[in-house]
Amino acid sequence: MNIFYGKVALRDYLKSITTSNSNIGFVPTMGALHQGHLALIQKSLSENEHTVVSIFVNPTQFNNPEDLAKYPRTLEEDVKKLTALDPKIILYAPTVEDIYDGKPVSQSFNFDGLENQMEGKFRPGHFDGVGTIVKRLFEIVAPTKAYFGEKDFQQLQIVKKMVAKNNLKVKIIGCPIFRETNHLAMSSRNERLSPLERDKAAFIYETLVQVKQKFTSDSPSVISEWVQNEFKNNPLFTLEYFVIADEETLSECKQKNKNKKYRAFIAVLVNNIRLIDTISLN
Repeated sequence: MNIFYGKVALRDYLKSITTSNSNIGFVPTMGALHQGHLALIQKSLSENEHTVVSIFVNPTQFNNPEDLAKYPRTLEEDVKKLTALDPKIILYAPTVEDIYDGKPVSQSFNFDGLENQMEGKFRPGHFDGVGTIVKRLFEIVAPTKAYFGEKDFQQLQIVKKMVAKNNLKVKIIGCPIFRETNHLAMSSRNERLSPLERDKAAFIYETLVQVKQKFTSDSPSVISEWVQNEFKNNPLFTLEYFVIADEETLSECKQKNKNKKYRAFIAVLVNNIRLIDTISLN
C-alpha cells in the first residue's frame, strides 16, 4: 500500500499514474476508521480508477483543546484496515506542518449563512476550519469525486457550498449514515465511550425515530419541547441542541411547508464526549 506523509510526494505519484481522463476518488477522514468510513472508501473504489484516503486530525476545526487532545489517533490500525480493504488505496497521512506550512490558521469563509446554524452556534470557527482543510486537500489531491457521510449533514452542505463558490472541479457525494447494531451513528468518538455508555447511547437514535413519527402530526415547537423533556429525564445525557431544519438552507423550521424537505439534528454530550446524529423527516 502506498502511504505518503508529504503533499509533494503525493502529487508526484498521482501525476505518474494518472492521465487527463483518469478518475480520482477521495475520502477525507480524521482516522480511527470504522465501518462507515470503509463504506465511503468502498464506494469510491467502485466508482473510480484510483482512490485516495487522507487521515489528518485537523487542529483548526476544534474549538475545544481537550477534544483535540483526546481525539483517537490509530494510524497503525487504520493502515491495516485499508490494506485489508484494498492494497491499491493511496493513503495521505500528512503532518500539520505539511498541510499548513507552519501556520495552522483558518481561512475565513462565507457559506451564505449555513455556518451560523446548529454546529456553528456551538463551535465557533469550526466551519472555517472545515472549509480550510477540505479546500487544501482538494487542491493537493485534485479529485474527481469526494465522499462524505450524511451524519455530518451540515458539514456536507457546507462543503458543497464551498465547492460551488470556489468553482472547484470536484463532485461531492453524500453517503448514508452507518450505524452500530444498536443504531448509534458510527463515529470515531464512539471509541471513547464506555461499553455501558455506548449501549445506552442508542437512546439518541430512538428519540430521532420517534421525532420522525411525531412530525406527521405535531408542530416543531411541540416536538422540540418533548425532546428536551426526554433528555431531562435521562441523566446520562446532556442535550446540547435539537433542531428541526430545512435541508437546503439549514434554517430552523417554525412552521411546516409541504413543499420543503426537513431534517432533525441533534447534539448530545455523554460524559463530555460529544455525539451528533440526524434523520430525514419527509
